[in-house]
Amino acid sequence: MSAAAPARHATLESLLRRDRLWVAAGMAGLTGLGWTYLFYDASASHCARMAEMAMPHMQSWGVKEFSLMFAMWSIMMVAMMVPSAAPMILMFSSLNRKRRLEQRPYTATGLFVAGYLAIWTLFSFGATVTQFGLHTAALLSPAMVSTSPVLSGGLLMAAGVFQLTPLKRACLQHCRSPFHFILSGWREGRWGAFSMGLHHGAYCVGCCWVLMALLFAAGVMNLAWVAAISVFVLVEKLAPAPKVMSMVSGAALVAAGVWMLFGRAAV
Repeated sequence: MSAAAPARHATLESLLRRDRLWVAAGMAGLTGLGWTYLFYDASASHCARMAEMAMPHMQSWGVKEFSLMFAMWSIMMVAMMVPSAAPMILMFSSLNRKRRLEQRPYTATGLFVAGYLAIWTLFSFGATVTQFGLHTAALLSPAMVSTSPVLSGGLLMAAGVFQLTPLKRACLQHCRSPFHFILSGWREGRWGAFSMGLHHGAYCVGCCWVLMALLFAAGVMNLAWVAAISVFVLVEKLAPAPKVMSMVSGAALVAAGVWMLFGRAAV
């Protein structure tokens, strides 16, 4: 019995590592497909289509235009947020595999991911509605960049202030603690896995929604800014000293917003 226990433990570790590799490969593929679409959509021919769609007062949005923009936001959120959710997804997958080997109830990791992405899809709908409103008010250029220093400066300052709020700290702490969430919030069954994904996605949106709104200031299809925000979100969830990082980034964003509102006009 004592000799068999280490062998079983080694087998379990091997299976867990293999399972994590498959899940990681799936996340990498999903992220890669998202970025491939974004680069494709930002190509010359599609930029012309998007520019025409975003041109204030020249073409109003119909169902087709709204649907295309909603699809773009949804895919962009997949490309941006799946990497930062990787620790939580891998933790869920590992615990799920262990439960399966112990012949305990388990469910597919994909249901957890589906719940997580469902929340970001809901956010994407809200972002599309917001963009429609800005488009209607002629506050976006043909390149889908804010034409108003007040709007751009206000978004930067709002994002900076939000970095310093208790809500931001609480949501970020959740996202940085996958082990605690999985153990304390485990729910059985398919709906349980999906609802856990919803729960985690809600915290993730709560942590990052203002940062995503900065795309209206920098350019909705500015892939350099999309990548920069993606990297910042990932680093924020993984790097040490999150409070210091939030304080520094918050101060920098507020300063940028103040310059946009007042300093730029002086220049």
